[in-house]
Amino acid sequence: MTTTIIKTKNKTMTNLNKIAIIATSLLSISCATANDIDPKLTEVWAPIPKKVTTNTIPSDAIALLQNAGDVNKHWQHRDGKPVQWVYKKGSLTVKPKSGSIFSKQSFCDMQMHLEWRAPTPSERRKGAPGHANSGIKIQERYEVQILDTYGQKIYVNGQAASIYKQAAPLVDALSPSGEWNSYDIIFKAPKFNQAGEVTKKATITVLHNGVLVQDNFEIQGTTMYKGPAKYFNAHGCRPIMLQDHGGEISFRNIWVRPL
Repeated sequence: MTTTIIKTKNKTMTNLNKIAIIATSLLSISCATANDIDPKLTEVWAPIPKKVTTNTIPSDAIALLQNAGDVNKHWQHRDGKPVQWVYKKGSLTVKPKSGSIFSKQSFCDMQMHLEWRAPTPSERRKGAPGHANSGIKIQERYEVQILDTYGQKIYVNGQAASIYKQAAPLVDALSPSGEWNSYDIIFKAPKFNQAGEVTKKATITVLHNGVLVQDNFEIQGTTMYKGPAKYFNAHGCRPIMLQDHGGEISFRNIWVRPL
């Protein structure tokens, strides 16, 4: 009985050794085969990426707000009238009740950079709302919230850097009142079929002060204050809207790279 067990163990060990030898041989063959492959077969040489310099803004970007001359060159009120907002010391500030402004150029897929600042309590005009409020409406309808809620509570899908009433920011990266905030946005426009039905929803990624706060979020439709978001009508490239919502929000350094 003992002899049989020993023979069985020896036979098992022999089989395992054979398997190990075969595996090692196959691995050696595989390595040898990989080493025989010409590395040039996996090199891609064209098309060559376009060179972009980044001294102030990307060289292929459209500068929508870099100086006073850009205000009426790139922006207008809905009725086409010149912008009534106030440009001073390098930034453009909302003039409450003058109306929102719209980029003269329309955009589809894009990368956008924008900086904004809310006034300090001492800078607010008499009777101004406690939360300085504005917003960026991409394609005139998909809103990234701008709201001074530093140190205050509000519904989270309505605070700064939310996709308004759709998605709260992943984290709160808001700067204190009086300090500048930056948004970097990657937006992919929705797609529609010939019947006007959405076939691919818009997506958006947002970095707030360099921090990821919206990660390729799928936009559910036109921003709504009441009721759920919905894609109402098919549309193509549309302007960017900066909202007059009663707060004296300031803007500067706005540029867009169409994608």
